[in-house]
Amino acid sequence: MLRHWRTRMVFWVGAIAIGLVATGFAAACDWAIHIHALLVARWPLQSALLSPLSFALVVWATRRFAPASRGSGIPQAIAALELVQAADRSHLLSLQIAAAKIGFTVLALLGGASVGREGPTVHIGASMMDALGRLARFPYNYLRRSLVLAGSAAGLAAAFNTPIAGIVFVVEEMARSFEERSTGTLLTAVVLAGMVSTALLGNYTYFGVADAHLPTPAAWLGVPLCGICGGLAGGFFSKIWISGGRRLGGLAERRPLLLAFCLGLVVAALGLLSQGVTYGTGYDQAHGLLTGKSDPGSWFPLFKSAATLASYFTGTPGGVFAPTLAIGAGVGADLAALVPQVPVQAMVVLGMVSYFTGVTQSPLTGAVIVMEMVDDHAFILPMLATSFIALGVSRLICKQQVYRTLAIPFLLGSGAVAQSSRA
Repeated sequence: MLRHWRTRMVFWVGAIAIGLVATGFAAACDWAIHIHALLVARWPLQSALLSPLSFALVVWATRRFAPASRGSGIPQAIAALELVQAADRSHLLSLQIAAAKIGFTVLALLGGASVGREGPTVHIGASMMDALGRLARFPYNYLRRSLVLAGSAAGLAAAFNTPIAGIVFVVEEMARSFEERSTGTLLTAVVLAGMVSTALLGNYTYFGVADAHLPTPAAWLGVPLCGICGGLAGGFFSKIWISGGRRLGGLAERRPLLLAFCLGLVVAALGLLSQGVTYGTGYDQAHGLLTGKSDPGSWFPLFKSAATLASYFTGTPGGVFAPTLAIGAGVGADLAALVPQVPVQAMVVLGMVSYFTGVTQSPLTGAVIVMEMVDDHAFILPMLATSFIALGVSRLICKQQVYRTLAIPFLLGSGAVAQSSRA
């Protein structure tokens, strides 16, 4: 009985701590984006130096102090699930890595990187839970998967204020098998982290409230249109993400700072060409499209995709969830002209779902996360239909699931034998 209560306390304390850290991390990222926008507005050409220099600095610090903090963080959490020994997992999950993830992601955004904070928050949550498990001196295999899964779900739930999506994401994306006994602890962690985030930030929806609908049978043409186009675009994004990372891997090892500097120049050039809409997470652009208050332009999806890939290939910490949703919103808005019978807001929502699914190949997560972010439960059926069409199309382009593929180098680098193949 005492052991059971000790286990519950670890989950509860960890979930509350994750909610607090996720809230502070969100505020720090928003501050970094705001400061960068002020700098660019005052000295527009300074980004030609700010982005490359900051990228080089972040890459140097990442490689010097916490190499496992690079990139999204979701592949590291997936790889950690396969590692039996705590010593192996500590190379991917630790409080030092979590702290580095926070600091370096904020610095990357300060330099104008096109990255999000949601993937890093998943990594941070998994690291915090795993550290608490080691502090409580749980045996290596005892609740190992449950701790990492619960921390990951709590991180995503707190980052987006999307508790259901946090659970769905972990089950669909990270856990190929899900033990029944883990359900209660996972739900508890998500609820507690979400409560802390809501208490500090208010009961908000990430993109506000949308009233998307398909008013006539003919309006359902938007579903296959978005599903096919978003799946194609997302599939190509994933294919470039995977193959580009492999091709640049050798250069990244030999000349990491030179690569970061050159890609920083690419991000700066895209920022100047797009009048600054490619910098940061893409939240403002997606929100503007959903509400009809602003339009980043028809070239926004292409420019944002290129800026996101360039930012990721540098090796800086940062995720792609928020940029992917912003790109999808732009895809939906561009397609709206082809189906005038469909409300633009509906096309934007379906574009977000389809592109996100095309990139991640996680259809349930794509539909549920957007549903919660726009607080539109009545639109879930068109979202689900669009996401499954996008999944089928994406798999024609990219045969590999991106996060599980990106987890393989972390498994190989650990020197440990995985219990099962996740690729």
